Amino acid sequence: MKNKILIFTIVVIAAVLFFVFDLDKFLTLEYLKSSRAEFQVFYDQNPFLTIFSFFFVYILIVGLNLPGAAALGLAGGAMFGFTVGVLTISFASSIGATLACFFSRYLFRDYVQRKFGDRLEKVNRGIEKEGAFYLFTMRLIPAIPFVVINLVMGLTPIRLRTFYWVSQIGMLPGTMVYVNAGKELGQIDSLSGIVQPGVLISFALLGIFPLVVKKVMGLVKHRRNM
Repeated sequence: MKNKILIFTIVVIAAVLFFVFDLDKFLTLEYLKSSRAEFQVFYDQNPFLTIFSFFFVYILIVGLNLPGAAALGLAGGAMFGFTVGVLTISFASSIGATLACFFSRYLFRDYVQRKFGDRLEKVNRGIEKEGAFYLFTMRLIPAIPFVVINLVMGLTPIRLRTFYWVSQIGMLPGTMVYVNAGKELGQIDSLSGIVQPGVLISFALLGIFPLVVKKVMGLVKHRRNM
């Protein structure tokens, strides 16, 4: 009980300090874009420290359900490039999501129940019927907010270990698309750069990806029900 109270207190204090000191202004695309040159210099001089710091901050943002994860994802692609960006963000987002699920299950169960109780019955039925595949499907559909998935899944019987590895796999395609968009966005130095093929393709993928996933998952479910 004491450990639960201690963890709850730390989480609440961290969230309060985040908003009291207006730290969300540092996690906007505009700020990260304007500060890209400084970040890039620091990264070139301290690559491991930069990656570790980014990794830690990303886990906290996702784990505490704070705003800024999307902008950080694009910034990671712009600063680290595709391979390092995908690896860093993929693991950080999965660990952060699992933390959020843990907090929902053990600290904020009553709040989540009141907030998302209407969705919980449907999710429980999906988990009972399809198991981890149901979570995998939800992870592949960007239209479903990841914050909602993390919180609601905390109230289901799914094991945290299963939640982690399914999230790791299920969020990977979306992470790759986002990081690639960030990589291309980081190369834009003027308005004319927006019409470069790489940039256009990256943002086209961001728009098309949800539609493709929805179609594919519909076909998969149809085959499973045959």
